[in-house]
Formats: sequence, structure tokens, C-alpha cells
Amino acid sequence: MTAILGVVALGLLMIIVFQIAKVGELLSVVKGEKEGEVNNETNRFMGVFSMAFMIIGLVASVWSAIAYSDRYLPEAASEHGVTLDFLFNVTLFFTGIVFILTQIILFYFVYKYRSGRNQRAYFFPHSNKLEMIWTVVPSIVLTVLIVLGLQAWLKVTGPAPEGTMVVEATGQQFNWIIRYPGMDGELGTREFEEISGTNELGIVWADGNSHDDFIATEIHLPVNQPVMFKLGAKDVLHSFYLPHFRVKMDCVPGIPTQFWLTPTKTTAQMRQETGNAEFDFELACAELCGSAHWNMRKVVIVEEEADYLKWVEEQNPLYDNVKASLSEEEESDQQDNSIEEQQAQQEEDLLTAL
Repeated sequence: MTAILGVVALGLLMIIVFQIAKVGELLSVVKGEKEGEVNNETNRFMGVFSMAFMIIGLVASVWSAIAYSDRYLPEAASEHGVTLDFLFNVTLFFTGIVFILTQIILFYFVYKYRSGRNQRAYFFPHSNKLEMIWTVVPSIVLTVLIVLGLQAWLKVTGPAPEGTMVVEATGQQFNWIIRYPGMDGELGTREFEEISGTNELGIVWADGNSHDDFIATEIHLPVNQPVMFKLGAKDVLHSFYLPHFRVKMDCVPGIPTQFWLTPTKTTAQMRQETGNAEFDFELACAELCGSAHWNMRKVVIVEEEADYLKWVEEQNPLYDNVKASLSEEEESDQQDNSIEEQQAQQEEDLLTAL
């Protein structure tokens, strides 16, 4: 709210300044001053104002970057995240230099040529040397950044190492359905024909690999172990976003997507490094998927492998609930059949008696 009020106040201040300049110009006209003199006075005022605006803007940019540094994301907690942070910092370095230089040049020329009817800018129509510099240098920098970025992207979206654990995440309004493969490490297959009120994912129970699958209310990951996330969506476009691991991937209905990563820091380590005893990794949705978009958040816990395996063993497989439900249905069907048989026998006895 403070930031919004600050922006509004700055906007109002600029409007006031421009209105003052306009009033001054009109007063000059009323006093009978020549048009050229009026324009020169306005130009001088706007030149000084532009230079002041540049200085205040650059100082405010640097100050805000320092003042709000404690709200930045902590160091990446995944292997490829370190590479992405490096690329981000390199990009910020080069674009920051270009931004500062171009702004200084822009406002300086506004200030330099702020007045004087006979003052003319130097006419500089062509320079092969300058054109080569501002074409070749950005091309080299962008090529290096794109190549390094593609390497990181192809790594996390390419084939995962052998033995990588698999976690399935399905987005829906407004929740994530997180399915784990259980101790066998294999997820059961899914078919849309199997979807029902009691089987929202369409899991094929005839597949033995599905018998130890379970749904988790939070995501647990073993540290220093690669994990593959298989993503999907049931209704609209969602986005699987793990900011602390520097990963974001869209979840598209009907189109499976996936990526893999290797967590390098446990939740306990991050709490110690950040000095925040309540710190948690989190999963968020990075798409505006509806009115309760804010509700699509889950806690991600990174822990030692022994703790992770203990947590897996404590989970209740979905198939256990399915078996209990099927047993109840079979028992109910048997009772219905027994009643029908009794009724049929009674009708037969009655016909015989007649």
C-alpha cells in the first residue's frame, strides 16, 4: 500500500509541475512576450526539470534495490538454479549498464538543448564504426546468454538420470493433486475413461503399479536426489512454480509436460541460512487461473533420504480405500442378489401352491 501511495504521489507531483509550467507560459503570453521567448523559457524549465528527474530517478532506483534486498529470493536450492542465477546476474549487469548510460544521454541532451532559438544539434547522419559496435557487441552478449540459457533449459527438460524418482502434479481449480508412486517407484497408469466421482485422476486399478500410489497434501523431496515432476491440468491453464528451485512449467489440459531437478538444500538448512525458523519452500501457481488462484499453494519439504523414506512408509495408498469401497459394493450387490433370489423363490412357491 505504501508503494502504491508513493507512485500516486509522484504522479500527482508531475502533473502539478506540468500545470505550473503551463500557467507560466500562459502568463507570459498575457504579458505580451514574444512566442519565441515564451518557448525558450519553457524549454529552459523543462530541461532543468528533466535533469532533476533523471538524478532523482537513478538515485531512487539504486536505493530501492538496496532497501528491499532482504525481500529477494535466497540463493537457489537446486543444481540448475545456480546456473540460472548466474545468467540473471550477468543479464542484469549488461542491461543495467545500457539502461544507465542511455538514460543519462537522453536527459543530458534534453538539458543541453533546452533553450536558444539559434542553437542547433550537431548533425551526425552516419558512422559505420558506431553501427558495428552497437550491432556486434549486443549480438555477442545475447548469443552467449541464449546458448547458456538453452543448455540449462535442455538439461531440466531432457532425459533424467537413471533412478530418478517421479512425482505427478495435476492442477485444478483451485488445488494441486500430488501423486507419489509409493515404495515401488512406479506410478500406475491413467486413462480418462476411468475418471469417476471416486477416481478423479482416472487411475487404472488393474495396473499393479497403482496399488501403492498415494496422494500427498504436501510435497516431500529427498535432498541431493533427482526428481522428475510429471505435470498436467484438469480444467484450465495452470503453472507449476517452485521459486526457490528456479523452476516454472505450464500445466496444460490434454498436453503432458515435465521437468526434473535436484534439490541441494534441506528445509532445515534454509531456515538456518535465512534466520527464519518458519521458512518453507513452496509451490505456487504462476497463472491467473480464476478467482481463488491465490489458494493454489503447497508446502515443499526437502529432507534427508531416511526421513523421506519414513514419510513414504507412513502414507496410506489410495488402493486401500478403493478395495474397502469395492468390498462394500460387492457385499451390497450380494445382499441385493440374495433378496432377489428370495423373492423369486417365494413367487415360485406361490405359483406351485395355486
